[in-house]
Amino acid sequence: MAAWLEIRTIEGLRGFAYAHRGLIIRDLIDRRLRQELVGKDALARELLWHRLWELDRVEEFPIYTIGIVDVALWDLAGKAAGLPLYRLLGSARESIPAYASTTTFSTISEYLEVADQCLELGFRAIKLHAFGDAREDARLARALRRHVGDDVALMYDGSAGFDLLEAVWLGHALADEDFLYYEEPMREFSVHAYARLAERVTVPLLVAETSDGAHMNTADFIVAGCASAVRTSASHRGGITGAMRIAHLADAFLLRAEVHGSGLVHRHLVMAIHNNTYFESFISTNPAAGESVVDREGQVSAPTGVGVGWEDAGNPDVPAGFPA
Repeated sequence: MAAWLEIRTIEGLRGFAYAHRGLIIRDLIDRRLRQELVGKDALARELLWHRLWELDRVEEFPIYTIGIVDVALWDLAGKAAGLPLYRLLGSARESIPAYASTTTFSTISEYLEVADQCLELGFRAIKLHAFGDAREDARLARALRRHVGDDVALMYDGSAGFDLLEAVWLGHALADEDFLYYEEPMREFSVHAYARLAERVTVPLLVAETSDGAHMNTADFIVAGCASAVRTSASHRGGITGAMRIAHLADAFLLRAEVHGSGLVHRHLVMAIHNNTYFESFISTNPAAGESVVDREGQVSAPTGVGVGWEDAGNPDVPAGFPA
């Protein structure tokens, strides 16, 4: 059950964040986090982020917990400043290309059909969430490259489905088809396994999407030499505060920090992080239906609402059930 987190100030400002796992978040708020937040300065985001980080050491919060609180605090900050979130962060751009991020379809022929629809919608880049079978996924990669030609950027997301042997085999196949990056083929607990993978394949690895530890864990991937680019997000990497930490860390190594996930919060992040190159737009149906925020040129524009902008009337990015 999804839910909204609302944080109020004595001045009457209200900050919001959306939680896909509402029952879990409600339990954590009532049992542990409320006492840490009530009475604190809502603009002291750095202080509060570090306090939640310290609590995580013993509580082992779900990976999305700190991010939900942090997003609500940044929504408050944007409203206090009278600015959209991406401008408060320091805007890098006003629009960016989107890529079509597929769900798992039934057959290779269906993927090719959906790819044609995505190109018609304006996308010039496609990421596969495929079958989870290394041989079949390699066949799909070859078929898709031949179908769309060399001018369409292709990416592959393994959703942590493989061991090292399978990941190496599939990585060679993706390199042969000039895939832009190879994302999360294995669980990200083992940085060592990713270092061994990077030694054996030439396709660029996009790493550190779901691993605990936010910027610290991301640093380990970078130092190990296995990161061609890193993932960052509000949902899995410690909110806006954690996402920007990772973006700046990656920038210090001349790496891209690609924002994971769609939705309104991530539209702000892709506008604020200069070393990000795409917005992720999910394609979950056939016929393919692109998100309304993606225009016919495959571009996404910056949000205009103050703060995150949840309150904008008719905003297609706002999940159902927004508090009145």
